[in-house]
Amino acid sequence: MAGYESEHTKFMREWMEKHPEEREEQKKGRALWWDKPQDAETQQQYAAARVDQKPYPYSAES
Repeated sequence: MAGYESEHTKFMREWMEKHPEEREEQKKGRALWWDKPQDAETQQQYAAARVDQKPYPYSAES
């Protein structure tokens, strides 16, 4: 399905062509919620503190 493009994708592509000023707003929104710097030390601490979960945590046989 390499040639398929959804109706929503077509709409958004056309809309962005008609409203190029929205590209900057899109970047701001992405930076606000997604593009955050990652701290390797913090990630290592999270990984070290991870506790494996037992299968079926809601089972009566605990």
